[in-house]
Amino acid sequence: MDLWGYIHGRVGFLAFLTYQHASLALQTLVVGSVIAVVIAAAVYRLPLASALTLTTSRVALTIPSLALLALLIVPFGLGVVPSFIMLAFFAALPVIGNAIVGLRSVPATVVESAQGIGLSRWRILLTVELPIAWPIILTGIRVSTQMIVGVAAIVAYVLGPGLGSLIFNGLSRLGGANALAMALTGTILIVIIALVFDALLVLLGRLTIAKGLS
Repeated sequence: MDLWGYIHGRVGFLAFLTYQHASLALQTLVVGSVIAVVIAAAVYRLPLASALTLTTSRVALTIPSLALLALLIVPFGLGVVPSFIMLAFFAALPVIGNAIVGLRSVPATVVESAQGIGLSRWRILLTVELPIAWPIILTGIRVSTQMIVGVAAIVAYVLGPGLGSLIFNGLSRLGGANALAMALTGTILIVIIALVFDALLVLLGRLTIAKGLS
């Protein structure tokens, strides 16, 4: 059976797997990004702490995702929980670095002006520094998105949800009926999810970034 014949006969099933994959990626991206921004906000004013956090986040990206997933099986078992933790962990890493760099790049004169009109530190962070740093943070989120949508396929190894099961089942049955179509379909759908997410983030940037900052 050719690729289109395989897809046509399983539209509902493929739509369900695509939804699972996109949902898992989106949820972990949101959680990871929020955690990353909170960590960045806590350390960006401290040179030693921010430098250590930047180095740690870059080194952590070298951890093999499959190895981390295997380690998480011990305390959390198979399924969604280890999948979610692994993806949220990796989702946070690119955003942490960009958030720290973005927050540290806010001109000191702007911060001093905000202090001069009586704004508290937290109000300055929320209403001045984060909006100015947002374009750089969003770039980190876009990088994280592309990475996570792809890495999410690996969670099939621990019975996690998504399109990874199609790819690995197809590869394990190469030579059998529909094996290549399964793997190709899963790969193509993952690429489509990545492109859609990136387009949505570009749109988000156009809606949320002031013209003078873009």
